[in-house]
Amino acid sequence: MVARRLFAPTAALALALVMLQCLPAHAQGSDWVAYRDAYRAMVVFEKYGGPKSLLQQQLQLVPRNPVADRAGVQLMVLGKTSQGHFPLDATLRTVFPLARAAYDENATLQLSRPLGPFTVRPQVSLTLRPDNLYDTEQLRSGCEQALAYARQLALFGARNCVGVRFVFSKGSAVASVMLAGARLPSAPGMPFAGDGDASFPVVTYRFAGTERMPLVTASMPLAITPLFD
Repeated sequence: MVARRLFAPTAALALALVMLQCLPAHAQGSDWVAYRDAYRAMVVFEKYGGPKSLLQQQLQLVPRNPVADRAGVQLMVLGKTSQGHFPLDATLRTVFPLARAAYDENATLQLSRPLGPFTVRPQVSLTLRPDNLYDTEQLRSGCEQALAYARQLALFGARNCVGVRFVFSKGSAVASVMLAGARLPSAPGMPFAGDGDASFPVVTYRFAGTERMPLVTASMPLAITPLFD
């Protein structure tokens, strides 16, 4: 990652790249996006005063056309004095640098290589653990935090948290989740609603009663998303 000092406090990619698939896209749908538009969308979560200790937010690129080769693509912040390069993961997400200087000088968001027209949107969901060990009660609490945030934005009404979805890299040989010694089934699916790519291995864990058990993933997921119903 290459970035000027302006972004040093927020540029480091976190291990937990996870998201909530409920917020609308923001941008012109061209080959660049106004930094101010992305900033306004992302700062909503930063200002949210409710519980969010088990959540984090990233910015996701949403191409108009399918993108087969995503390797090495970076999101670039380009302004008069504000510049930075931020790698995108397999789901085209990155940590967004909230920098007032870039906002004030009306910087743009562009890509390191052409992928066609795109928009961007915030994605919020559960934080990943580096040890791949999860407590089912903590997963439930994270889902509840995500639902409370969505309700704050008037996105959901009478829905409830029913589980979480573990999203793994395509072609992963260890896309498995173990609960009480049993392996949960995996099926192809989209990481997030509206992505258009349904070939990611996805493991769904549904909450059952008030159980509290350890849940272990064989490798680090790309994301853990809340499941509402």
